[in-house]
Amino acid sequence: MSIDRLAQVIVTYNRPDLLRELLDSIARVEPKPWRVIVVDNASTDGLTPGILEEAAQTLPDGLLQVHHSPTNTGGSGGFSTGVDLAVKAGAKWIWLMDDDVEVLPGALDKLEPWTERFQLIQARRLDVNGQPFYWQARFNEFLGVPMPYSLNNFNGEGYVTINSGTFEGMLIAVDLVMRIGLPDPRFFISWDDAVYAWVASQYATCVYVDAFVLQKKRDQKQISLGFRHFNDSPQLSKFYTMRNRGYVWRYFKEYGALNRFGFGLGTFLTFGKELLRLVAVEHSLKGLKPLLRGIWAAGKLRHDRQWRPMPPLADAQPSSAATNNQTK
Repeated sequence: MSIDRLAQVIVTYNRPDLLRELLDSIARVEPKPWRVIVVDNASTDGLTPGILEEAAQTLPDGLLQVHHSPTNTGGSGGFSTGVDLAVKAGAKWIWLMDDDVEVLPGALDKLEPWTERFQLIQARRLDVNGQPFYWQARFNEFLGVPMPYSLNNFNGEGYVTINSGTFEGMLIAVDLVMRIGLPDPRFFISWDDAVYAWVASQYATCVYVDAFVLQKKRDQKQISLGFRHFNDSPQLSKFYTMRNRGYVWRYFKEYGALNRFGFGLGTFLTFGKELLRLVAVEHSLKGLKPLLRGIWAAGKLRHDRQWRPMPPLADAQPSSAATNNQTK
C-alpha cells in the first residue's frame, strides 16, 4: 500500500550531480510516488536540463513533471511554486525536499501509516556519514527560535508533536495546505520551512516520527557542540537568516504568539549563533556585514503596514484543540 496521490516536490538549483542521485534513488524505490514535480530554479550550470530529460526516460511515463522558473526565487519561492503545482495537479499529499538528499528504500511504506493519523509528518534523515542527522524540531515561542531537540523525546508510539519543520522531508496533506496557504516565497531562503510548519501547528497536530526515510548527500563543514551542530553557510544565507526574523515576527504577531522581549532576546541569540558559526566553522568575519544588513532589513519588515500573511486556499480557522495539544 502507498500514500494516495503523493506528489514529491523537489527544488533544485545548480546541483546537477546531487539532483541525478536523488532522481536515481526515486527510480529505484518501491512504491513510487504518484507524481514527481521538480522546480528548476533557473539553474545556470548547463547540465540540469539534460539530467531532467534523462530522468523522464528512466521514470515511468507521466511520473515526472518539470517546471523551469524564469528567475531564481530561492528555496522559498521554489517550494511555493512546487506546492501550488502539486495542488493544481490533484495531489492529496505533498512530500517536500531539496536536491541534496536521497530517498531510502521503503520510505513511503514507513510514512504511510502515519498519514492515517496526522496531516504534517516529519521523518528522520541520515547524515552523509550514515549517522542520524541532527535537527531542531520545536520552536520556543517565547524566543521565537527552534531549540535543540533530544532524540529521547519520542514516545512509546514512536513520535513526538512538533511546531517546526524543514522542507528537507516535510510531508503535508493537501487538506492542510488548503487551510494555511502556500509556503511564503518572500522569505527567499531561511526560516521559511520552520514558520510554515509553525503555522500548520496552529491548525493541526504535527509530528516528528522515528523512521529514517532520507539520507543527506551534500557534505558540509561542521562542528559539534554536543547539544547542537553548526554547518558552514553561504554569504547570502547570513543576510536572510537575520532579515527573515522580521517575517517570523510578523507571523508570530499575526497568531497572537509574539512576546516582544523574548523575541528580541531570541534575535540576539540568533545573531550570536551566526557569529559563532563565522568564527568556529568558517574561520572568517567576512559574513559580519550581511548579518548587520539583515538586522536592519528585519526592522523595516516589522514596521511594514502593508504586510499580510499568505492567504489560505480555502476558508479555515485555527483549531484551538490542535494549538493546545502543541503546548502540552
